[in-house]
Amino acid sequence: MPELLLSSDSLTKSFGPRTLFAGISLSLFEGERTGLIGPNGTGKSTLLKILCGMEAADSGTITMRRGLRLAYVPQDDVFPEGATVESVLEEAIAGEHLSHREMLAQVSIIAGKVGFEDRYQEVATLSGGWRKRLAIARALITNPDLLLLDEPTNHLDLAGIEWLEDYLSDAPFAFLVVTHDRYFLENATNRVIELSQAYPDGYFSINGSYVQFLEKREEFLEAQRSEQASIASRVRREIEWLKRGAKARTTKAKGRIQEAHRLMADLADLRARNRAGRKIEVDFSATGRQTRKLVSFKGVGKSMGERQLFSDVNFVLSPGKTTGIVGPNGSGKTTMLRLITGELQPDAGSIERADELRYLYFRQHRQQLDLAQTLRRALSPKGDTIFYQDRPIHVSGWASRFLFRKEQLDTPLGMLSGGERARVLIAQCMLQPADVLILDEPTNDLDIPSLEVLEESLDEFPGAVVLVTHDRYMIDRLCDELVGLDGHGGCGLYADLSQWEAACDAAERREQERAAQARRRESPKPASEESKPRKKRLTWNEQRELETIEERIMSAEAEVEAAQKQMEDPAVLADHSKLAEACARMDKAQKLVQQLYTRWAELEEKQSG
Repeated sequence: MPELLLSSDSLTKSFGPRTLFAGISLSLFEGERTGLIGPNGTGKSTLLKILCGMEAADSGTITMRRGLRLAYVPQDDVFPEGATVESVLEEAIAGEHLSHREMLAQVSIIAGKVGFEDRYQEVATLSGGWRKRLAIARALITNPDLLLLDEPTNHLDLAGIEWLEDYLSDAPFAFLVVTHDRYFLENATNRVIELSQAYPDGYFSINGSYVQFLEKREEFLEAQRSEQASIASRVRREIEWLKRGAKARTTKAKGRIQEAHRLMADLADLRARNRAGRKIEVDFSATGRQTRKLVSFKGVGKSMGERQLFSDVNFVLSPGKTTGIVGPNGSGKTTMLRLITGELQPDAGSIERADELRYLYFRQHRQQLDLAQTLRRALSPKGDTIFYQDRPIHVSGWASRFLFRKEQLDTPLGMLSGGERARVLIAQCMLQPADVLILDEPTNDLDIPSLEVLEESLDEFPGAVVLVTHDRYMIDRLCDELVGLDGHGGCGLYADLSQWEAACDAAERREQERAAQARRRESPKPASEESKPRKKRLTWNEQRELETIEERIMSAEAEVEAAQKQMEDPAVLADHSKLAEACARMDKAQKLVQQLYTRWAELEEKQSG
């Protein structure tokens, strides 16, 4: 039976008068790869902070296995000013009583696993995606038994998400991850927990894949809805009986009255739970324009400084079509969106737009929101009445459509969660008819129910949609074509995500082959006997040495690879003496490789004269 790592008993947490969760009792076991989901505002991030000791629960207890190594990756990545990749990782294991050599070995291993080629790079120069990788590396280097991650896929590009997914799928430790990435949940987890007031215990847990979780959840919620209908019918009958003025003179009559009140309480509880599972209502408005070519890119190129972002880009935005833009972080996706709107002009090629084109731009960093503004004024700038599709709606009703409570209306936007701010922006966008919807990372911070509704609305939108997202599920569901940027100035048009990924894999193989060829050119090689006649003869022993030296080099390089694998073994990493032996083995193997290459060069030089 798997060993219990951590358990919580009756955890309760409130903020002011609002209860986030109550009575949460969870157990996490060795070998479990758990995804934690739930609507925005249910306390997922807060629960992680309580489990790792960063925040205190109002009530309840947490029990951990003796000696448990626990690591936590927060949503927001914070690093010391002036830090480098190496210094961040060294600081994370500063209390491990390692020798300097052992520390450098561990830093080198983790930096390599996570993809850092230069461990001396300053953190300030890293993109958001690479800062997230560094935050994950900082947790991994501590060799945790249990890793807690809060929205780790935010800011990672597609390659980064797939790297993390593959790494966690084979991880030797257990983890609990808060994420809204549905493909990530399906591919990387073997248990799913949903935190929601829609359930009697405050959460619903299933051992299995995300697809299995969805099936079991629907069965449970359908049974709960059926139970509500059944109890509602019984309550109606009891109310009719009570209306007839039944006198509580007998024990039987008293019992029936008490049972009627119990049924009413159960019905109220069921109604509250079933209401808790409702979703936001999203419906974007189009202008009704019939023009087939809204925006047309013809041979477009754009540079930033001396760096070419992309060139010779060709595509057309048309009504009813969704175009996705994909590529690594920094490849120019947001720049392309700004070219579509006319905020930037191309360096080459041309962009044709239909007359009086109307855009809606959902920006990644929510810059258009005034965080000092109240929710009421953000939703309804003029008065308390909103006109949506020519129908007046009171601001409280409009707020309810996006799952805001009436008491939140006078709350500044700066005090709302990331998911709540995203819902505000969606509400604002819905009030403006548009020909083209431009969405830059709309999935960040949104919960899964909100994502599902957003996808349905975008799928039904009659205008053109341009989508930049790292959510593979959304890309597969919505996009009719993909504009793929490779980050090196190249660009192509692809039918779907699998075609784009195949192209990326092929490009990576070509790059690896070019690098291998470059290494072969740089390696000492026998000079051409025709161009450089032999002037000195090798001795018989030297000739034998030259004939076998390539084989010996291959054997020595295999020893380097074996030593590297030994150093990455969790059992070796946890044992200082074994790690020191592995480091010594690595040094010896690398020195032998270098000596053999040097000797090869000497023999070739002597043979060629």
